[in-house]
Amino acid sequence: MGFEFTRTTPEGAEETRVIVVQDMLDQAAELDPLAHYCAGCPANVQGVPFGCVGAIQYPISAAAERWLLDQLPGIEEPLPWLLLRQGVQELGYDGEAVKPLRADDTYFEERRVAGRDLVEYMFTANQVFEMLFLLGAIQPSHAGVLLLFFNAIPRSIEAAQIVQIMNRSADIARDFPFTMTIREDDDRTVAELKLFFTALYRAWSLGVPLLLDV
Repeated sequence: MGFEFTRTTPEGAEETRVIVVQDMLDQAAELDPLAHYCAGCPANVQGVPFGCVGAIQYPISAAAERWLLDQLPGIEEPLPWLLLRQGVQELGYDGEAVKPLRADDTYFEERRVAGRDLVEYMFTANQVFEMLFLLGAIQPSHAGVLLLFFNAIPRSIEAAQIVQIMNRSADIARDFPFTMTIREDDDRTVAELKLFFTALYRAWSLGVPLLLDV
């Protein structure tokens, strides 16, 4: 049994090849002798062999895009709101790199671009996707800020704590506990995104980058 697998290369071209299921099973079996190293590994987010690896399946649901936008800080939370606005202005998040992906039914359930009015600027689902997944490996200093933006750690903070988040100069488990939980009624993509943020929190706690393959 086989199936066609299509991926987008770093150069933006599409690459399609036929994958034979038995070949994949044989390759995966080569890892079996190493599985015991995963027991007790701090990076093992899912608590299973090779639980440091996860995936968000395509197409990304419209409900999940709306959920991500709803997590962003509004003007009633001035410090994270100002930090987000500054990041958008200085780093130039415009979502343009996501437009070709949205034109293809493979990646997004919804072709229209959802957005959220954050009073002084509009933030779109394309910008969210770019900020989370199209900037390469997520370094610890960036991970803490993303967790703050998407409401995965408490946002009732003082200015000095933002520096602690970026520098990891705090007792993370005590001062910035992870606040997301996967619920039984979560949309599939929402549940997978929550697991992604769980992995991001673990990487931030350990001071290591979260590697992405998008």
